[in-house]
Amino acid sequence: MKIKTEKIMSEKKSNKKYVILLGVLDMLAIICFILVYAVPYVKNFVITTAMTTMSHKWIARTFYSEKTINNVLSKNKISNFSFGTDASKIVIGSDEDISFASHYEKELLEHEKDEDYKLIKFQHKGYNCFLVAMYDPTRVELMLSTYVGQSGQYLTAMASDHKAKVAINAGGFIDADSSGVAGTGNGGIPAGVVIKDGKLLYGSGYGTRELAGFNKDGILVLSYTTANNAIANGIKDAIEFGPFLIVNGVSAKVYGNGGWGINPRTILAQRRDGIVLFLVVDGNGTNKYNWNGRGGLEMGDIITLLERYGAYNAVNMDGGASTTLVVENKLVNKPCGYSETGERRLPNGWMFK
Repeated sequence: MKIKTEKIMSEKKSNKKYVILLGVLDMLAIICFILVYAVPYVKNFVITTAMTTMSHKWIARTFYSEKTINNVLSKNKISNFSFGTDASKIVIGSDEDISFASHYEKELLEHEKDEDYKLIKFQHKGYNCFLVAMYDPTRVELMLSTYVGQSGQYLTAMASDHKAKVAINAGGFIDADSSGVAGTGNGGIPAGVVIKDGKLLYGSGYGTRELAGFNKDGILVLSYTTANNAIANGIKDAIEFGPFLIVNGVSAKVYGNGGWGINPRTILAQRRDGIVLFLVVDGNGTNKYNWNGRGGLEMGDIITLLERYGAYNAVNMDGGASTTLVVENKLVNKPCGYSETGERRLPNGWMFK
C-alpha cells in the first residue's frame, strides 16, 4: 500500500512538472508571437535583414507572407540618385591649407609624411568599426581571386597573392552550394559586372547597371550606366553593387531602416581631396542584442559615419559574412562566416598596394 501511494505521489509530481513545462512553452510561444507579429520594429528588423542576404531569406518567409514582406520593404528603402559622380569635383591632394572641420577630420588627416594610409578603430552603437584612409587614390585597385571562375579565396590569401597593404571585400558571387542557394558556394563566379584594367571580365556590356569603380586618375565614379559606356568613359576597375549612399556630397534619403536591416558592412568611399576610405563594421561587439555575430548597423548609421569623415562619394559593398578587412597580411576584423577564421571565399576585393 505504501509503495502504491509513493508511486501515485511520484506520478503527480511528474505531471505537475509536465504541466509547468507546457505552461512555460505556451508563454514563450505567446511572447514570440507578439514579438514577431505585433511589434513593428521586430517585423521590420527580421524582414529587411533576412531579405538582403543570399542564404537567409527563408527566415522572413517562415513568419511572413510575400505581401507582408513586400509591404515592409516598400516602406524601408534608400532612394536612388538621379545623377552619378561628377569627377571634376574631386581634387586629389588639395590639402595645402588644412583646416579641420571636426575632430574626426583631424583624426583622419593628421598623419606622418611617410604614412601612406591610416587605420582608425572606434565603436558605434556597440559595434566595432574600422576606417582606413588611403592618401594616394591611384594605388587603389580591384583584385580578383587567383582562381576566379573556379573558386574564390579568403581575403587574407587574396591580399597576400596581390601584395596588398590594405584590402576589403568587394562584390558578391552567384555560385551555389549543394543546396542550390545562390551566393553560398565557393565564391568562384562574381555576380554582375566586373571591369578590370578597362576590360569587361564578367557580366553584360549592355543594360543600365549600378556601377562603382575607379577611373585612371584614381577617382571613385558611381554611375547608373552600361559597362560598355563606363569603359568608354575611362573606367579602369569597377563592379556592379550598391546602393549608392553619397553622391557628389549629397546623402541618400533613408526611409525607415533603409531596407537593408542590420548586418556587418563594407563601404567604399572617397573624399573631395581624393582620400579613399574603406569602412568596415563588424557584426560582433559589445551590443548584447547582436544577432549571433550578424548584428551591425543600419544604412542610416553608415551614412552618419561617412559624413563625419567627409565622404563625398560612397557605395555599399557586399556585407554580412563577406565583410572582411586585411591590413599588412593580418585579418583585422572578425568575419561571421563558418570557417575557422570566420572568412568566406570571395571572388574579388579592393586593395591598396
